Amino acid sequence: MNRRHFLKSSLIAGASIATLPSVLTSCASARRVRRPAPNSRINMALIGFGTVAQFTTPNFLGIPQVQVVAVADPITELPNFGYQGELHGGRLVGQRLVNGHYAAAQTSGSYSGCRIYEDYREMLDREDIDAVIISTPDHWHCPITLHAARLGKHIYCQKPLSLTVEEGQRMVKAVREAGIIMQTGSQQRSKSYFKIACEYVRNGRLGKLQRIEIVIPGGHGDFSRLASRTKPEAVPKELNYDLWLGPAPEREYVPALLQVNWRHNFDFSGGMVTDWGAHHLDILQWALGMDESGPVAIENIVATTPPPNALYNTATDFNFDVVYASGLRANVTNNLRNGLLFVGEGGKSIFVSRDELTMTPDSLRKEKIREDEIRLYESLNHEKNFIEHIYDGKPAVAPIHVGHRSILIAHLANIAIRLGRSEIKWDPANERVPGDDKANAMLRRPMRKPYAV
Repeated sequence: MNRRHFLKSSLIAGASIATLPSVLTSCASARRVRRPAPNSRINMALIGFGTVAQFTTPNFLGIPQVQVVAVADPITELPNFGYQGELHGGRLVGQRLVNGHYAAAQTSGSYSGCRIYEDYREMLDREDIDAVIISTPDHWHCPITLHAARLGKHIYCQKPLSLTVEEGQRMVKAVREAGIIMQTGSQQRSKSYFKIACEYVRNGRLGKLQRIEIVIPGGHGDFSRLASRTKPEAVPKELNYDLWLGPAPEREYVPALLQVNWRHNFDFSGGMVTDWGAHHLDILQWALGMDESGPVAIENIVATTPPPNALYNTATDFNFDVVYASGLRANVTNNLRNGLLFVGEGGKSIFVSRDELTMTPDSLRKEKIREDEIRLYESLNHEKNFIEHIYDGKPAVAPIHVGHRSILIAHLANIAIRLGRSEIKWDPANERVPGDDKANAMLRRPMRKPYAV
């Protein structure tokens, strides 16, 4: 069914793409948030099937309560996905993975129940879809979240949660109004090393914190192995390029900007500052008990950036301090080993990464967290945690307002970097830059019509 026929025959008959958001809003009141019975399956749809979806989809397929029924992507199938250009991506790849998984459980050895869509908006209006997984480039996260929330779909959205601070604010509001469950893909909150480190910090095992060092990758990695193809080319027949651009500014098709390398351009993302900042700044907030608030400034900002009109224009090297009202500072840089170091009194410290949890002195490990102390939310599997709470309605381990508070720190750093500033102030209560019109103007970006939401 083509899009024109679909719009004429659906609940939103006669609506143009440009008016779709308002129509979805009017339809939302007629839809009820789907809270499935304990013995019923959750019908799930995948939106975007490039690199990250190939690593997370098997986790959802392994949950018995989940049935993946659809995949939407503006690409049918293209190579050069993955972090070394080693994978194919697109809706056909996703469909094969899903159908192959379910076929293995059939006595017939075949299954064809997963449908594919070029445009996610056609897919979203299916009444049988309970939840969606958003694995698109960052610039699509907000529009898809708003559409899905207004239709009562539960949402798992990969990090970074948003492209701008204002997008995050709108996403939080929409999810709260819809009463749905939304999980931010900040999966480090479901890793035991990070939970242990944060509990030790929160319960004063290091004494008063003296400093925090956070290290994330920098540079412009050539993930797709297409970085050398910087000149405009004919759009591949397998790609609906206008739909892929969506709300981003219109520009000619350049292979170097697609697959995962879009992360290095501000039209689509925020570079490594937001990519890995979304992970480690989230752990910083958790360790300090600041999920409902945040820092008051980003200071001592130094960064190396290409010209604004460069194809890859995000910061390659950066160093800045995240400053809290208490005076505590967390230094963020890309020059050392990936992870977080918390330094307390008397030479006590904890270093934590995905592969390592080191305590100094070693005797710290014997100081277990008691039941009467601060015990943080425990999740052993990020995807399963999301599914469990679709059933019971309780918050997931990384709810949207938490993901928003974490990523806005990275957004503020990027705003200051782009303005050539060495610091930027922040009011975490009102979520504004005090007395700074230029910075506040950059909390948002216009969306391209007809994809603006």
